[in-house]
Amino acid sequence: MTELHYLDAATALRLFRTRELSPVELMEAVMARTEAVNGEINALTETLFEEALPAARQAAAKYARGRDLTPLLGLPVAAKEKHGLKGRRLSQGLVARKDELAAEDHPVIDRIRRAGGIVHTRTTTPEYSCATVTHSPLWGVTRNPWNLHFSPGGSSGGSGAALAAGLAPLATASDIAGSTRLPASFTGTVGYKAPYGRIPGLAPLSADHYRGDGPMARTVADTALLANVMAGRHPGDHTSLADSPGMAVPGRETPDGGTSVAESVAGMRIALCIRLGNYPVAPDVEANTRAVADALRDAGAVIEEIELPWTTESISRTMFTHFGYLLGPAMEDETEGATELLAPYTRRFMADARRASEENRYLDGVRAETRLQAELAAAMAGFDALICPASAVAALDADGMYLGGIDAGGLQLEHYWQGHMTAPFNIANRCPVLAVPSGMADCGIPTGVQVVGHPYDDATVFTVGAAVEALRPWAARRPDILAMA
Repeated sequence: MTELHYLDAATALRLFRTRELSPVELMEAVMARTEAVNGEINALTETLFEEALPAARQAAAKYARGRDLTPLLGLPVAAKEKHGLKGRRLSQGLVARKDELAAEDHPVIDRIRRAGGIVHTRTTTPEYSCATVTHSPLWGVTRNPWNLHFSPGGSSGGSGAALAAGLAPLATASDIAGSTRLPASFTGTVGYKAPYGRIPGLAPLSADHYRGDGPMARTVADTALLANVMAGRHPGDHTSLADSPGMAVPGRETPDGGTSVAESVAGMRIALCIRLGNYPVAPDVEANTRAVADALRDAGAVIEEIELPWTTESISRTMFTHFGYLLGPAMEDETEGATELLAPYTRRFMADARRASEENRYLDGVRAETRLQAELAAAMAGFDALICPASAVAALDADGMYLGGIDAGGLQLEHYWQGHMTAPFNIANRCPVLAVPSGMADCGIPTGVQVVGHPYDDATVFTVGAAVEALRPWAARRPDILAMA
């Protein structure tokens, strides 16, 4: 039987409606779980239990009346700290801003609350969400529940760790170079990078066409549920899209749901790309990715392995050129006069971004971006979707700075971000990407694959992701949270 704190959101909502489970019972279960295990993983910046429990009681009363049953009514949701809550601290992990308060709810928080979701905890990030590990001088080190020596990834590492540990069924995340998909990959959860404009953001960086806010969960169906709540036009983000495709998981409500979900990929043509050019993919990551492809093939999909003409060096140069004109200057503005308080990885990021903008014009970056986008479009022509690993390296040390790069199977990469395979799809950010678990790495933490769709074809990535989940069931697996050796 599923432990109550690990109950998935779709099942919880069904039990709420039939009154077999109260939102109060679920909230109390995740609160107790938080008290029991968060001390080991350090996934949270604060808990809001004093507000959450009364909100759960109000939700229970609505279910008892059978009225005002909104899509997330009574569900606990963990919010990434950068998604501000009005009147609550909004520090972005920066010591210098630890006392600043949010003037309003972030658009995704507003939508979650309007849908009846209860924000009961807030989750850790690296400073300014600029790293793929999650630690900061303000909050300390966040650890992976599967192995406390390793990181849950970043920058939405607190959200990934909270989901994997059973502290919430749903969580918010964001992604500018992999910050949703990497934590999903490293923690055995599901993360969705929506196409640019699908989910509204907060000005002014909502105008950055690399970035996006989105959902994380432990199942594909729950991720789709939260994505549907987040999506749609918002008056504060003029780039947001009016229409939503209504992300759904086929066959979920039928008695043979697992079978029908798996059969939904029959006849699909899916490209398999292991290295995205020259990424040094670890053998265990490759083996798990190929196992996913084999499972889809056995379900009737046509799988064809392809190559892409990319290099980690060119992708890194393109990415940091972009950051040099937007995110880097924004970080410099936010940290002016307090750089001595910053973590070394933040100073390194700002220096790399500044150097890239000095060496490359904005136009040079745009030319590189459009070339990569054209190469991806050509490679995906004739296919419904593409699958590839989320990270070439299987794990990152929880407290690692990686200022000297990273050793990827004996190959020393200049920047540890070159060990991750997510950034190309922020450069091609009109493509939806869903990260789903693919297996276990030799080091004892999960690995993940990315399901990449054509621009704004959200439905296909959820169809393929749900098929992977049905063919290679994962959600019942649980980490053993042990004290550090």
